[in-house]
Amino acid sequence: MFEKLGSFAYNLALTQNPWTNVYGLARSLMALSTALTLAVNDAHTFFRPSSGMDVYPTCVNTISLFCTVPNDYFYLDMVRWIAVVLLLIVASGWRPRITGVIHWWICYSFNVSAITLDGGDQVAAVFTFLLLPITLTDSRKWHWQKAHEPQVVSDHVIIRRIIALVTFFAIRLQVAIIYFHSSVAKMFESTWLNGTSVYYYLRDPMLGLPSFFLQLVNPILTSPAVVLPTWGTLVLQVCLFGALFAPKKYWKYFLIAALLMHEVIAVMLGLISFSMIMSAVLILYLRPVEQEFTSLHRIRLFKKETSPTQKDYHLSPQQVKGA
Repeated sequence: MFEKLGSFAYNLALTQNPWTNVYGLARSLMALSTALTLAVNDAHTFFRPSSGMDVYPTCVNTISLFCTVPNDYFYLDMVRWIAVVLLLIVASGWRPRITGVIHWWICYSFNVSAITLDGGDQVAAVFTFLLLPITLTDSRKWHWQKAHEPQVVSDHVIIRRIIALVTFFAIRLQVAIIYFHSSVAKMFESTWLNGTSVYYYLRDPMLGLPSFFLQLVNPILTSPAVVLPTWGTLVLQVCLFGALFAPKKYWKYFLIAALLMHEVIAVMLGLISFSMIMSAVLILYLRPVEQEFTSLHRIRLFKKETSPTQKDYHLSPQQVKGA
């Protein structure tokens, strides 16, 4: 069994290059989302006392970026803007091997030290960590570049590709678990089962719709048709879990439906950063890594392909024969 598994991984790595602008776009969306959150909110919003915690930011047993300065809002704001600049560099796609670690450290630091967070910030901390094996094995200067495809691939490159491809599978599994957990948890709530949850959530005075959107959808919310968005959300989340087992040719349909759901949430509820992060995660989940976004190759700055090096791609005649 292990021989077959190893042979499958080896053959897959021979034919599939994992370092494409597919995961590059996802990285940029995640970085821009966190940068936006940090840029439009000051340190007072994120770092404040909470129940049972008078000292802030949280710095116990952490390696947080926000714990490298004194506990003062002036210094915390300085670090916040430094993080914004670094995240913009990450979003530019420059040197994934370097910026991948920086991206994770900022998202991790924000997640463990800040009080005011949403689910998207937690997702970003997890997925920037999961992306590390991919970024650390990506030798491109820009993550938008189309990587060079050598005629003969060395064992060194094969190993790097296998690491990256296995990581992509782990990421897809994690996304599927998120939607599975979300859908199952809803099934134990009576308002989701009877189809009225969307009514209560969208009419919530603090978390619900602004008055303009509420007036538009109120006829639906106050009619039996409210069960459609409620149960529709449940069905879509179950389907998104099932997409883990779907053939690649159907992935795009799941992706379009999921992106529409999150963009509606972004526009109507104002959860912009959350929707950006979830869109990035969905790209990692439902866009085959080999199906690059060809329009991004037209950007002049990133047109030049990375050059193969003798170390990575040269094989002796004996090695070629053995392969």
